Amino acid sequence: MLDINFIRANRQKVEDAIHNKVYDIDLDEILRLDDERKELSREIDALRQERNQISAQMKGGKPDPKLIEQGKELKAKLAEKEPKLAEIEQDFITKLKQVPNVYEDDVPIGLTEDDNQVAEVCGEPTKFKFAPKNHYEIGQARGWIDKERASKVAGARFAYIKGDMVKLQMAIVNFVMNSLSNQEVIHEIIDKAGLKGQVVDKPFTIVLPPLMLRTEMYDAMDRLEPREDRYKIEGEELWLQGSAEHVLGSMHAGEIFEEKELPVRYLGYATSFRQEAGTYGKDMEGIIRMHQFDKLEMESFSTKETSRKEHELFVAIQRWLVEQLELPYRVIRKCTFDIGKPDARGIDIEVWLPGQDKYRETHTADYMTDYQSRRLQTRVRRDSGDLELVHTNDATAFALGRIMIAIIENYQNEDMTVRVPKVLQKYLDGKEII
Repeated sequence: MLDINFIRANRQKVEDAIHNKVYDIDLDEILRLDDERKELSREIDALRQERNQISAQMKGGKPDPKLIEQGKELKAKLAEKEPKLAEIEQDFITKLKQVPNVYEDDVPIGLTEDDNQVAEVCGEPTKFKFAPKNHYEIGQARGWIDKERASKVAGARFAYIKGDMVKLQMAIVNFVMNSLSNQEVIHEIIDKAGLKGQVVDKPFTIVLPPLMLRTEMYDAMDRLEPREDRYKIEGEELWLQGSAEHVLGSMHAGEIFEEKELPVRYLGYATSFRQEAGTYGKDMEGIIRMHQFDKLEMESFSTKETSRKEHELFVAIQRWLVEQLELPYRVIRKCTFDIGKPDARGIDIEVWLPGQDKYRETHTADYMTDYQSRRLQTRVRRDSGDLELVHTNDATAFALGRIMIAIIENYQNEDMTVRVPKVLQKYLDGKEII
């Protein structure tokens, strides 16, 4: 959520964000409500002060009918104005929460996904001497993917993953956890990205988070909407999380970091759930768009001065991870429409999928500034003693299903066996082919 004072001081910038992120919001109404609540709050404070003065005058003395009458009048006025203030406050906060974050200057302006920009292409699309299969054909042939039985048990967009594909997923998980919890690896990535001296070479803490979160926390993260894409636990104010950052970013709500603690970096592994509302008929073959999927997600809390470089580090880590698997990919600078309501900047990585003959998104990196932490009230005590809101970043390390798709399709053999990327072989007892 944006600060109302920031909105007043940066009216045009906020108007641009509303327009270029394609939202329909009346800022005049929000500012009017702010003025109204402030004026009413001043009136109520004055009435309360007057009531307190009367109470003080009446203590220990003989009851004064005049003061008693004045007290009754004040009580009646407060009974009228206090509920009205509560109503205006609620209306104001509801509308303020709808205002999107402002975007960074280097975000492309665009009103549809088609306005996203390819920033860099890395590697050539994989070539074969045979017609490549898609991951689902290979997965079925090898007995790795069973959607038919999953549909019988759980419905569409679920799958049983079996055999060597499970081992491949665990190999990827171990590779990422070992890498990102290793300070030497983080140092190497920082060096390669030209970020030396700009970010701290601090490793990630590995987290297995809860898979559910309360409505209040989900809403404060500004990740609850659209609600039709989320799974709610019937009869409870609990939701299945849609990505690990939803439960990582909210874990320090209401807390204060010391400046020397930052950045705090987490790598969370979680099974995530989405209803995929609005995608009827899309990507029905294979496991590219599922109701249930496993993810490794990065989250960080940092100061306002270091948060943009932290975002760039997260993108550098994503690129390093994909390059370790020797997969062809491209970097996408997401436009204003596509970066999302809480984001100030967003970068996607798309990996080449030979079975589909196109690039598909495998990673996203979100830079939120203090938009999330304002509602979460996650702060930092600076060395000066001042309290400030922290800045947050989140980014995909690997969406396990999608990266396995990329490996299967890019490393396939004509007999539908799959070569194992070198970096993963030690996690599969030295196997070179599955």
